[in-house]
Amino acid sequence: MTRYALEVADIFRDHGPAWRQRQAGHLSLGQLKAMSAIERCRSAELGGHRLGCTHCGTTQIAYNSCRNRHCPKCQSTAAFRWLEARQAELLPVDYYHVVFTLPAQIGDIAYQNKAVIYAILFKAAAETLLTIAADPKHLGARIGITSVLHTWGSALTHHPHIHCIVPGGGFSLDGERWVACRPGFFLSVRVLSRLFRRLFLEQLLQAYRAGKLAFYGQHQALAQADAFAKFLKPVRRIDWVIYAKRPFAGPQAVLNYLSRYTHRVAIANSRLIACDERGVTFKWKDYRAKGRTRHKTMTLATGEFIRRFLIHVLPAGFHRIRHYGFFANQGRARHLLRVRELLSVPPDVSETTTTRATRAAVYVCSACGAAMAIIETLLPTHRARAPPRQAA
Repeated sequence: MTRYALEVADIFRDHGPAWRQRQAGHLSLGQLKAMSAIERCRSAELGGHRLGCTHCGTTQIAYNSCRNRHCPKCQSTAAFRWLEARQAELLPVDYYHVVFTLPAQIGDIAYQNKAVIYAILFKAAAETLLTIAADPKHLGARIGITSVLHTWGSALTHHPHIHCIVPGGGFSLDGERWVACRPGFFLSVRVLSRLFRRLFLEQLLQAYRAGKLAFYGQHQALAQADAFAKFLKPVRRIDWVIYAKRPFAGPQAVLNYLSRYTHRVAIANSRLIACDERGVTFKWKDYRAKGRTRHKTMTLATGEFIRRFLIHVLPAGFHRIRHYGFFANQGRARHLLRVRELLSVPPDVSETTTTRATRAAVYVCSACGAAMAIIETLLPTHRARAPPRQAA
């Protein structure tokens, strides 16, 4: 694995302890766990293995990964395994990329209610696509959706949005034929936007009336029904941003795209430039600019960089990749078999491109490229703290 000159783990190790002391009482258990895991990832504290090359005899040490889903170093393997499972589900049709974004006002309260509002975002986006696609005025088909949650902008700000990858067609409503969308056009963005806004706000109000939302700091007043209604009033009038990208250049391009998005974290180590007395400098993309001026650098105070990274830690057990329609986990195999029948595609056609890397050696010699074998197990130097004993 590539070792960058500067990593998020380095910043956390050097500045994390002092920053955590200053923020005592203001960090969630999930944020503390993420910091601890990232600091220890691929270090002697987690243990590892001594490896020996079966060809040239070279030895090397491979330390264990933390496997935390917010760690920049642990996502490539997880992404590969996930994509390998998706490979057999690819269909020989155009795929479209639709992005659902929350207005900034809703994003503010979403941070204080992550599990509830992110779940509403997933549900409203999926219902919007499924409803409009099923309408005979638009497509008249039952579609499949793979949705991925991202909560960040390029500058690490809180910017919740859903990336949806959708095949360009679906079952006819009677299930007897495949209905393809018009070439280069999936569904009307304007129609999607209006329905998404309505569905999201309806579900948000339901959550509010059920007492599922909490408000802190400058938003405490929203606990009053009148204040909350006034807060939502301007949001009902604005256009909610939905972005539909042109179709991918074939099913394989879908996998290449998903490999960059499914297991991405708030910032990759490759974007970090320096950490010094001025703060943390990193590369970012300004989407409001055009051409080469889009790519810029930004310097944040180290504490602010850590804070921004941690606002994207998801609640424990929250699934950031979800499937809907004929990709839904329940009945997926049966539905995909039927889709292939309708498209006259042999059941195993999607599996012929399965990468040989699944059968490759787990460890590869950096000197000659041959397989390496584990010759010694290195025990971790860090032991997880046991729960405190109950007083007699």
